[in-house]
Amino acid sequence: MQIKADNGPESSGIRTQFLKRMVEFANHTGKTVHLLYYPPYHSKYNPIERCWGILEQHWNGTQLKDAETLLEWAKTMTWKGINPMVEFSRKVYEKGVTLSKKAMEAVEARLERNAALPKWDILIRPVFG
Repeated sequence: MQIKADNGPESSGIRTQFLKRMVEFANHTGKTVHLLYYPPYHSKYNPIERCWGILEQHWNGTQLKDAETLLEWAKTMTWKGINPMVEFSRKVYEKGVTLSKKAMEAVEARLERNAALPKWDILIRPVFG
């Protein structure tokens, strides 16, 4: 599975919690995960960024006075003929959660970083059992 990410602070190739979760995901699904990051300031190539632009045009001028209005507008947008799946999440993530140095070493041992682009090209193979 190839994941193209924007290299933002939440999902960059150096974020401990994100990388830990990607390793867990690879193990859980049994699929190899290939993380590829867009370089800084190259959002024009990122399809997700283009989708956000379409959404901004779609609700341009609308008073997004509450979450329900925002969600309903988001559900009616189309991009390349497809309506998005929109769901409101109330999950609260704890701030400041970090991995111990030993735990991060175990995660890092699972990452196959491209020698030429170690922060932008990472392969994670599943481990079974």
